[in-house]
Amino acid sequence: MNQFLCLGDPKMAESKGALIAKSVSKHAGRAKEKLLQNLGKVDRTADDIFDEHLQNFTRQQNAANKLQKEFNNYIRCIRAMQTASKTLMDSLNEIYESQWVGHDLLYVQTQNIEMLWNDFSHKLADQVLIPLNTYQSQFNETKKKIDKRGRKLVDYDKQRHNSQSLQGGNAKKNEVKMIKAREQLEEAKRTYDLLNSELHDELPALYDSRVLFLVTNLQTLFSTEQVFHMETAKVFAELEAIVDKLATESQRGSYTLKKMQSPNKIFNSNNATANSPHSPPSPTSILNGATTDNLPPGVLYRVKATYKYVREDVDELSFEVGEVIRVVEYEDPEEQEEGWLMGIKESSGEKGMFPANFTRPL
Repeated sequence: MNQFLCLGDPKMAESKGALIAKSVSKHAGRAKEKLLQNLGKVDRTADDIFDEHLQNFTRQQNAANKLQKEFNNYIRCIRAMQTASKTLMDSLNEIYESQWVGHDLLYVQTQNIEMLWNDFSHKLADQVLIPLNTYQSQFNETKKKIDKRGRKLVDYDKQRHNSQSLQGGNAKKNEVKMIKAREQLEEAKRTYDLLNSELHDELPALYDSRVLFLVTNLQTLFSTEQVFHMETAKVFAELEAIVDKLATESQRGSYTLKKMQSPNKIFNSNNATANSPHSPPSPTSILNGATTDNLPPGVLYRVKATYKYVREDVDELSFEVGEVIRVVEYEDPEEQEEGWLMGIKESSGEKGMFPANFTRPL
């Protein structure tokens, strides 16, 4: 559309062409001036104080860029560790069997680990990375201003050299040119001085800000790290305690797999009398003398305790000599253990496992 406007409006096309020509001429003039300065043909305006500010700015910008790069990499590693931790904890919850001690507590603590990782990752991003990005972004704007100041300095030197060269020629012939040159020199100097003055104030202030920024940023980073590791240490201590308790239960044989005979293969009561009266007899594989008539639903037969038994675990049944127990089937056949029965005490209705050789069939 701009092409049609230019074609339809010769003045606009001419104006646009003049702007392009002026821009090309300005760039060419600067390039020529810088070349002459580099060859030592003309002098350049020196500013040692600004040069020192510029060196400080460059060092500060490089340090900020390096810190931003390395912290971004650190954040990526933290998020990878967060993912790996979640996968590991999910796996632990999957393999930690439901009947093992601390099963529910293990799940709670692994969820706490996940929440701590989420909080840690978010705080690093929000309270450390975002301020760092903001701090680093200001260098781009300042760099643009420095580059503009450099271009205006070249323009100023060029006008200064042009004015000096006209002063050595025919005064009358060059009077008009000299007036125009002085005007251009004053304008170039005014533009340059304004930018130069601003940067002389801004660059030292920016350089001095590095200390406070670094202190604040690192304090946040280190305190966030400290809290995360302290809290995760507490959770891992709880997890260690759970596993220690599992080890203790395992040593007691609480989770040892034992096979049990089918309910219709109980010990022979006749063999029980052949054993010592001071110790329970060994179980046999034959059921003899048990009455199965007129029993409540689900009861296989009844037995009477011939020895006192005190349970060693919560799923076992304690009884005194003479107590009657109704033998029932295991809810889960896989839980049957050799030499053990599942029963309900008639006196109290308590249910649990008990050793068959401490009783005799009725």
